[in-house]
Amino acid sequence: MLNPKKTARALMQRFAFALRFMQTHGVLADGRFRCDWKDRWLCLHDATGATSFDSHYVYHTAWAARILVRTRPQGHVDIGSCLRFASLVSAFVPIEYYDYRPPRIALSGLTSGHADVTALSFPSDSIPSLSCMHVVEHIGLERYGDPLDPRGDLKAMRELCRVLTPGGQLLFVVPVGATARIQYNAHRIYTYPQVAKAFSELVLDEFALVTDSGDFIEKAHMRDVETQEYGCGCFLFHKPGPKPK
Repeated sequence: MLNPKKTARALMQRFAFALRFMQTHGVLADGRFRCDWKDRWLCLHDATGATSFDSHYVYHTAWAARILVRTRPQGHVDIGSCLRFASLVSAFVPIEYYDYRPPRIALSGLTSGHADVTALSFPSDSIPSLSCMHVVEHIGLERYGDPLDPRGDLKAMRELCRVLTPGGQLLFVVPVGATARIQYNAHRIYTYPQVAKAFSELVLDEFALVTDSGDFIEKAHMRDVETQEYGCGCFLFHKPGPKPK
């Protein structure tokens, strides 16, 4: 149902845009550029006091990039994480990027292909540096064309453990909060103990958290999750065993 106040506000914004175009058209069309009404591109919500950003995706990718700068793996495998993360990090670490819907992208240092995280084709104990960030919470909810599977996320987490090399690192990110719930068909939200249990065969080295208010806690504690509804939990695990050479 349409909201009359929002509809009226939107109409007023478009009227103000048209009026402003008429007022500035002569100034902007100074001979260097064409400035015609048919080329208009409405941007009505960007004149803010501060630049807004998606705190989950800015902070968790920044967290992951810093870890890879610090650990400097010879290569890194990513399963379905933010493509911008993979494309940027491939400038200094060779990246193999796999997704259920593989992207058509061509960059030096970056290769891409198809993968189903619930049944990875990699041999066991074969990947020394691995990430799967803001992915597993979607598995089995049909959002991206994958089949309905209430335990698809658990299958994915077992596969991540299986393919990780002893001594290898896993960068894992999911939504976290005080209550475990599904927001169908977008994502699941996990409690901290759920994630810890799913990766009980791994060792947790670091935990960072993006809070409901958009703050980033680089050295977070499980107690910090107990006050959140939809936080972003960033887990750095390693598999027990000697580090890969």
